[in-house]
Amino acid sequence: MTKEDANYPKAKVFGILQSGHRLLVVEFNGEHSRGRGIYYRPIGGSIEFGEKSIDALIREFKEEVKEAVEIECFIACIENIFMINEQLGHEMILVYKVGFVNKKNYKRELFYLQENEKVSVAKWIDIMDFVKGEKVLFPDGLADKLERGIS
Repeated sequence: MTKEDANYPKAKVFGILQSGHRLLVVEFNGEHSRGRGIYYRPIGGSIEFGEKSIDALIREFKEEVKEAVEIECFIACIENIFMINEQLGHEMILVYKVGFVNKKNYKRELFYLQENEKVSVAKWIDIMDFVKGEKVLFPDGLADKLERGIS
């Protein structure tokens, strides 16, 4: 059995990057824990074995959007247990508030991400769209934290 096959929580890190009332998130379309369709998540990803979470987050931004960020503060740890197509998932997600080093990036509307052959887009979405349930944000519980102004 490889470590990828083991049934233990995966360690992840996400960056909350805001411009006013907008949040930079990656858009996906597919199966998710609430059904099927478009959903969003902050930029971030898996923490590699032996890697600190802040280093992983800086790496993920460089890999995914080709831009540098600065860590501003720790926000929360979210335990995300979910079911997709009868498959149980379990993640421990460290969430940080981050800011772009290059302030011109706050004026960009879209960021194209490439991971292997898959191309995704990150865009600015009004936080209230997630809080009101008009758009789906993962992990569950993050929209509540944003509504309370933790970020």
